Amino acid sequence: MTRRPLLPVCAALSAALLVAGCGGGAEPAAATPSTSSAAPSPAPSPATSPAAGDGGAPAATPSAEEPEDDGDGGGGDGGAAFPGDASPDTAAASAGAQVTVTDVRTGRHDGFDRVVLEVDGAGTPGWDVRWVDAASSQGSGAPVAVAGGAVLQVTVTGAGYPYDTGVEEYAGGPVAGQGTGNVTEVVFDATYEGTTVAFVGARAEAPFRVYLLQDPVRVVVEVADAA
Repeated sequence: MTRRPLLPVCAALSAALLVAGCGGGAEPAAATPSTSSAAPSPAPSPATSPAAGDGGAPAATPSAEEPEDDGDGGGGDGGAAFPGDASPDTAAASAGAQVTVTDVRTGRHDGFDRVVLEVDGAGTPGWDVRWVDAASSQGSGAPVAVAGGAVLQVTVTGAGYPYDTGVEEYAGGPVAGQGTGNVTEVVFDATYEGTTVAFVGARAEAPFRVYLLQDPVRVVVEVADAA
């Protein structure tokens, strides 16, 4: 009987044993990606503390219509250009307004003088303010003496007689412009047919402006210093 060589069988058996010895069991599952790396932290928020010198709060924006006070004391605009001119200034009273002037006062500010006509009654007044050649009383037309080289006529509209408004009308004499730069005095005239007039004496005509303030209601006239 012919004997076949055993080399190929032995080689095959050796290869099988080699594969079995290297397997070491089932193939491990694929590794799961690690989740230990956290998402990047968000950028820190900008600082919210005020910058040095802010005092802990944003500075208030000054309003052109709201001065520091109502004309009794000092103050000023820090030397800023005066926001007015010399042309007539008018505004309408509220519907059905009936007010009475209760007080007249003046004040000095940086670069201008302030005249305040405080009122009481129903509604809010209007005004007509302008430079005039001479002062004359309402109704009679009689001349009114006013100190100074120029006269600013202040007409409050929407006015009522005291017996209609129930408010006592200002009865004082001329109000001197003590410490003022241009205003010399304020002379209260009278109330007649829905208007009340006061005359502001000045050393010279100059730009002015007029506005209304509340609590209490008052018409404010500011006259710039003479050039």
